[in-house]
Amino acid sequence: MSTTESLPQPYLDVVVQGSGPALLLAHGAGGGIQGNFGLVLDDLARDHTLIGPHYPGAGGSPVAAEPLQLDELADQLVASAVATGHKSFGILGESLGTAVAIRAATRHPERVTALVLTAGFPVADPFLALAAQLIKTLATAEAWGDVARLACVSCMSPADLAEISPADLDVLVAQTQAGMPPGMVDHFDLVSRVDVREDLAQVSAPTLVVAPTGDRLVLPDSSYRLATGIPGARLIELPGAAHVLNEADRATWLRHAREFLSTVSQQSA
Repeated sequence: MSTTESLPQPYLDVVVQGSGPALLLAHGAGGGIQGNFGLVLDDLARDHTLIGPHYPGAGGSPVAAEPLQLDELADQLVASAVATGHKSFGILGESLGTAVAIRAATRHPERVTALVLTAGFPVADPFLALAAQLIKTLATAEAWGDVARLACVSCMSPADLAEISPADLDVLVAQTQAGMPPGMVDHFDLVSRVDVREDLAQVSAPTLVVAPTGDRLVLPDSSYRLATGIPGARLIELPGAAHVLNEADRATWLRHAREFLSTVSQQSA
């Protein structure tokens, strides 16, 4: 079992908001705290302390000098939370953040009280692996506009895309490109190497798995594998929801996440 002394010195840029029981936020590849959780930060901060570290190359965190390693990233997130004065916390993980959260829960089980895993995967499925490789290839060619187009196609639902005019679609692509962090390629390189399949059976924290059934970047089957592999995990589907949740789907997510966290809190008490 890990101890406080075994944690590294934290160096990630961290967003801290709210007060109350701590929730550690683990964002996705090419994302960030505002990008992944912005729609729910103010609501959750009403009764939780939100701790949101940015991965290397996102937010104010410096770009990594070496390829990212899952163990180190998980330890850094836990160390960031402990540095704010919290000994234990739930973790909300999205996409790549689900693997980070799972690894944190198995390396530091005494600290992780609950997991909410959204659009997650234990290992990259063929579609995600191909998308990660394509992103790295396009980035090498400095075709960042095409990376942004791929992100829009993969992360939004067909229904949401169908409502956007051609002119607005160009604006969306430009905004997506402008929001891509410098560490995006490093993040997707880690996506292509992640494998937490052997971790799943070791997770002892109560877990909620949220599967957006319209996800075209991380296929829903990957979420189902998480729910099947983690003992006692609860599975919730968001019908038709995309990889990046729109406002309506995020509101549904928030209701389920709050209900789950409240139940975990009551059981702990």
